[in-house]
Amino acid sequence: MISTQHGSGPTVLRILLGSQLRKLREARGITREEAGYAIRGSGSKISRMELGRVSFKERDIVDLLKMYGVDEGEAQALISLAREANSPGWWHKYGDVLPEWFQVYVGLEESASLIRAYEVQFVPGLLQTADYARAVIQHGSSGVPDEVIERRVGLRMARQQLLTKAGGPRLWAVVDEAALRRPIGGPEVMRNQLRRLIKAAAEPNVTLQIVAFASGGHAAEAGAFTIMRFPDDDLPDVVYLEHLTSALYLEKREDVDAYTGAMERLCVESESPERTVDILSGMLEEVTEP
Repeated sequence: MISTQHGSGPTVLRILLGSQLRKLREARGITREEAGYAIRGSGSKISRMELGRVSFKERDIVDLLKMYGVDEGEAQALISLAREANSPGWWHKYGDVLPEWFQVYVGLEESASLIRAYEVQFVPGLLQTADYARAVIQHGSSGVPDEVIERRVGLRMARQQLLTKAGGPRLWAVVDEAALRRPIGGPEVMRNQLRRLIKAAAEPNVTLQIVAFASGGHAAEAGAFTIMRFPDDDLPDVVYLEHLTSALYLEKREDVDAYTGAMERLCVESESPERTVDILSGMLEEVTEP
């Protein structure tokens, strides 16, 4: 039987329940197609359920658990978990401006215990000021109405509450010097953004490192990525890779290990966390100069 950590969001609960359903099906030697037929669906529907990619119909869960020979006590616990997994997350109120492929990320981010991110073009979203975020979003949203821009900024700011809530995740961000020197939004916006990073670097749950130009080539030249770790033992680390109109979520052990290795090397090659505030303060002085 699976156990979940207090505060696990619906996205993580769906993945955990889906994983348990897969284990129960495989233990009985039942194919996805056979299971799909039992719930008036298909093998591909079972696959989506087991990956946690869709919400669960209670009737489907009841029928599958009966087919898998699950006893009444465990069945009731799993049905209760399905109800929790179907509850909307706080981010659903931003559904009008939140792409479906990014909803998964927000849900995973919400339940992570450790978020490790490498950024090469922009300051990490969890550490952006509202003005910096607005400038980034406007640049990538030509012709989009102002009210939509503000909704997207609001979503980004709401995500940042993760770092101040009790039991929130630890953030370990490695930022390329290029991202910090790119003049997003103008001098005043960059000054405030650098001040925000200096303040963040002093927070106990934030580790911030900078990849200096002087370091030359490094382990993450392929681009930005994020690795999320979760307190639930049944949930593996997930690597997130964002594209212009979609994203990849990598969970296979060999993929996760490759990115984890790259992150470890990147942390060694970057300036130490103890140097971060001095580096940022020097950049702030440069931006302040007329």
